[in-house]
Amino acid sequence: MQLSETKLLIVDDDVDVLSAAKLLLKRHLKQVDIEKNPEKIPFLLNNGEYDCILLDMNFTRDVSSGREGFQWLDRILDHSPKMTVIMVTAYGDVEMAVRAIKAGATDFVLKPWENDKLLATLKKALSGKSTDGEMVETVAAKASKNNLVAQSESMRYVLDTAERVAPTDANVLILGDNGTGKTQLAKYIHDLSQRSQKPFVCVDLGALSENLFESELFGHVKGAFTDARDDRPGRFEEAQGGTIFLDEIGNLPLALQSKLLTVIQERQVTRVGSNRPVTVDVRLLCATNRDIDKMVSQNEFRQDLLYRINTIELELPPLRERPDDIAPLAEYYLKEFRKKYNRPVTSISTPLLKKMQLYDWPGNIRELQHAIERAVILSQEKILQPDDMFLKNVSPDAASATAYDLEDMEKTMILKALKRFNGNITDTARELGLSRAALYRRLEKYGL
Repeated sequence: MQLSETKLLIVDDDVDVLSAAKLLLKRHLKQVDIEKNPEKIPFLLNNGEYDCILLDMNFTRDVSSGREGFQWLDRILDHSPKMTVIMVTAYGDVEMAVRAIKAGATDFVLKPWENDKLLATLKKALSGKSTDGEMVETVAAKASKNNLVAQSESMRYVLDTAERVAPTDANVLILGDNGTGKTQLAKYIHDLSQRSQKPFVCVDLGALSENLFESELFGHVKGAFTDARDDRPGRFEEAQGGTIFLDEIGNLPLALQSKLLTVIQERQVTRVGSNRPVTVDVRLLCATNRDIDKMVSQNEFRQDLLYRINTIELELPPLRERPDDIAPLAEYYLKEFRKKYNRPVTSISTPLLKKMQLYDWPGNIRELQHAIERAVILSQEKILQPDDMFLKNVSPDAASATAYDLEDMEKTMILKALKRFNGNITDTARELGLSRAALYRRLEKYGL
């Protein structure tokens, strides 16, 4: 079926989502009806004809479990077994969406969606070619790497680049401060690679002494040194056919850098105490929080080794430079720790979110994770409030003053972007790193 012939029903309790979706889709479809109350679905199905339903997974009565979404999916398919149903879910609920596909849904999209991807999903679903086979593995991999949220433009760029690089065997160097998620990004690349069914072996080079380096990475044979009671493969051999991730490679002494370079060049390791080389087939990923180019200029890191390890270079931005990602990250960890500790906390208040966005997060995502965990454990309320989270360098007065300044800055940036793109909403939203729905909310907020 052609999009231009399609009659679509969208059911979501978020009026902003409904408005944004209808504004986008009415230009491409024959009919777009919206409804915020799922209880009206039976009436709408009995009194209208639809080719497709865009159905939210969660509603206000049940904000996180997805139970309502599954119930309404069942009722829709009971009424119309051949109905094309596309589930709409938040970033952290991809596993539920995959379950929904198994329960009869045709496909799913993530909020906030990208317009082109939403249209492509609709087109494929209506043609009988679900995209889930193409995207479930990729998206599930994203969801499993819990701090790879990418609403900010800088993180979207990193993940888009990682997705393009992943299917190749190119060596990747990941840069970024402590706590920005370098290990998670490396695992993400592995999961999207052709080697995903083989081992992913992580080695913290910063924790290895010089005496243990060769034995740990290259292995040893029985009797090679005291306590070497058996032959033991090194980490390179353990990663055979898969990926080896060398974290904190900037901490590696020069003498050991040359040994690592030899292994990378020759693709062979020789166990300590042996003279028989073993061929290894691994994909190399490395990471460091140090300024490695500066280290090269100061002769602290071998330039030839740098050439070998950074065919592609990815840099993770610090959390303070990606405030748009703070809220979804916080929501993810809230769900995780609410379940882990069996706590009644359901959400984060708007004042606390503003406070969190004004904080500079020197410990990055790791610090945010610990802050949410502590707040969930100690809070006596269902909604986390500013007092539940101690952020030492944000005072109430400073926060309110800065918030006012930030709103002025945001309004100015939006006006400049609108002018630059002649009022084009899609291009303006992309430039600002916002979804179209988020931009519309800001336009309404500032009366633009």
